[in-house]
Amino acid sequence: MNTQHIAFGRFEFSAENGCLLRDDRPVAIGARGASLLAVLLAAQGGVVSKSALMDAAWPGLAVEESNLSVQIAALRKLLGPASDGTEWIATVPRVGYRFSGRVESACDGTDSEWHAQAGSKLGIAVLPFDNLGGDAEKQYLADGIADDLITALTRFRWLRVASRGASFKDRNGSRDPRAVGLALGVNFLVDGAIRYTGDRIRISVHLAEAGKGATVWSEHYDLQLAEIFAVQDAIAERIAAAVEPELLLRHGLAVTPHTGNITAWDLVRQGTFNFHKVSRPTHLLARRFFREAAELDPMLPEAQIWRARVNAGLIAYGWTDDPAADGQEGLNAALRAIYLDARNPYSHYALAIVSAYTGRADQAILAAERSIELGSSFALGYLVLGMARLFTGDAVGARKPLSRGLELNPHDPQNGVWFSLLMLAQYFSGDVEGALDVGRAALKARPDWPALLRIHACCHMALGHIEQARRFAAAASGLPEAAGDALGPFREGNTEWAARLEQLLREAEL
Repeated sequence: MNTQHIAFGRFEFSAENGCLLRDDRPVAIGARGASLLAVLLAAQGGVVSKSALMDAAWPGLAVEESNLSVQIAALRKLLGPASDGTEWIATVPRVGYRFSGRVESACDGTDSEWHAQAGSKLGIAVLPFDNLGGDAEKQYLADGIADDLITALTRFRWLRVASRGASFKDRNGSRDPRAVGLALGVNFLVDGAIRYTGDRIRISVHLAEAGKGATVWSEHYDLQLAEIFAVQDAIAERIAAAVEPELLLRHGLAVTPHTGNITAWDLVRQGTFNFHKVSRPTHLLARRFFREAAELDPMLPEAQIWRARVNAGLIAYGWTDDPAADGQEGLNAALRAIYLDARNPYSHYALAIVSAYTGRADQAILAAERSIELGSSFALGYLVLGMARLFTGDAVGARKPLSRGLELNPHDPQNGVWFSLLMLAQYFSGDVEGALDVGRAALKARPDWPALLRIHACCHMALGHIEQARRFAAAASGLPEAAGDALGPFREGNTEWAARLEQLLREAEL
């Protein structure tokens, strides 16, 4: 039996890199848990002493035996019961533990492929693009686009990109997403096509989740043939931006290595699930999960990142009884996250967003800029940069990063706030018509937000659209007032602008 690669029940485990799959999905097992599981599986049903297990999990360290008990308990919880209801890991009293389930080799000569799929980084492959024009002489251009996408995607440190040789080796083979993903050891596939019409070219790009064959993102670009080389980096950034949210929202993974505490990871996942529902009860529940995770595992940066973000949200939406205390907790958590993982753009975003809502807009700008330096397609970094610039009165400087962030992140549950900020930036930089164009998209995201409707009323009033202004003002007054509108720092930092909006709104309400 290949002891480096073992299957049992719904699981597959690679002892080489400590990666665990359940139903072909990665599981956050942690470094110590993986070390213990590797030793137990390698014993092939034999008893492993406590001392041997402790040497494997804590090499060169003197630790209490209770630490082993905690790790074994966490491992049992992660694996759950076997199909017959028994534990996968049996206790041998006063001696140690043994793996009691039936195991078998997970692969037949394809260990390297499985290893690639199970790796801690999200894997993506760019397949050859189809040349739909039928002109064989143009095939080089289709291949060149795919080549450049592979090169561009390798810039993103959290992505593992399959090589061109692997992606192109079976150009005319199966395009079944699951089969191709398994063969290449990746989670996501990019394919596309080019079509010529005169001197114009259309590039179509499609991103799919390999395991399900489900579309994650698709787009097409119509451009002059001479412009083709300028668009390839933009396509790569759009793909990377579409993949990144899958780490949390679909897979429950994160972009940095975890520290091994399964319970803490589970708490973070429960917290993020509630956080994205964006309501006072779910934000408070999410904070409770993040606090518990941070207490259980002080070395887990994600617990600190999300603790900072949720406190910023509670302040922004007016869902806090003590904004000063919650702001300080958020700042402390964000700084701790940067200490733990300074190269994670989310750590710096956490500092930026909580700084923006605690009267530290200049610090928010610096933190946002750093988050973008670390991830050029990091949508939240652009959004909070635009927010912070607007809060300091720089409407012109806020427009570009807000627009870029919304382009990269069109489906965020909190986009109503970002669109509203972009409307204000457009308005106060002299483009009222542009503000209303943005406002149409904003209404799709948050048609029930009174603050947004009032911004619409102000813009229409400024343009002399009296009836439209009255209609929006009346609609806003007919909605329940939110506890907070997330625009407080904007008004506090820009009193003249706030007074102008108030005047326009009063005129619209007459």
